[in-house]
Amino acid sequence: MDRGFDWTQLRAFLATAETGSLSAAARQLGLTQPTVGRQVTALEDELRLTLFERTARAMTLTDAGRDLLVEARKMGEAATRISVMAQGRTQGLEGTIRVTASDMMSAYVLPDTLLKLRDLAPRLRVDVIAANDIRDILRREADIAIRHVRPTEADLIARKISDASAHLYASKSYVAARGLPETVEDLKHHDFISMSDDEMYIAAMANYGIPITAANLRTGSTSGITTWELMRKGFGIFPMSDHIGDQFEDAVRLLDGVTDLSFPVWLVTHRELHNSKRIRLVFDLLAEMLSES
Repeated sequence: MDRGFDWTQLRAFLATAETGSLSAAARQLGLTQPTVGRQVTALEDELRLTLFERTARAMTLTDAGRDLLVEARKMGEAATRISVMAQGRTQGLEGTIRVTASDMMSAYVLPDTLLKLRDLAPRLRVDVIAANDIRDILRREADIAIRHVRPTEADLIARKISDASAHLYASKSYVAARGLPETVEDLKHHDFISMSDDEMYIAAMANYGIPITAANLRTGSTSGITTWELMRKGFGIFPMSDHIGDQFEDAVRLLDGVTDLSFPVWLVTHRELHNSKRIRLVFDLLAEMLSES
């Protein structure tokens, strides 16, 4: 990919491949259809490859085009990351941004991310609202939210950052006293720590193939940090993201490779707030940094 074509050609190729037509690509890029067509043709000429099968209504990728698309997406993602980071350093971001996340994420994930953000935007203040309830972005209780379910409200913009891996954890003291479960069936004979709604908790565990009942729930809390501390004191088993759980030497990951859990991480803001250059840039920076966590 060093034959002399430029980023505008690659960008035109990406937009056309992802939208399926020159007209849709032109709308996405804010260009005219002939301009996008010339850029795509110039790329094909440079590479001496046919990247699209052209019909009256659509542009369909050839085998060569599909191969190029894989690499072009990587280049596009890298270019976006560089652009976002550069903007963060040069825009002189200041003011206050309110970010809401669960108390566990607020305590054990966000601090490292916010340190990176402070390095990029030292005059920006970030207030963290640690809450396990869903803070209403629509009412402006926060500017940006980190959620584990995709919001359905039409006025919200959501970007999926990742699928975070998670496992069941117990403390070393619990394992020493009760033994290490070796199979999923063994979990029926262990204590679990609940979080707020027992029925929802049992149903969520069942979705992952973990067979527990109300009899397994010996203690609980509405606070994520409290449930985690109960786990560390030996009260029972609790599911946790690996990024957090593996930070604690006294936490033992259980049934690794057998009960692997995962959950989506979404970054959310109000559609109107996303038009704010400051909030949009912080949103992009957080998305970039959290995706690397």
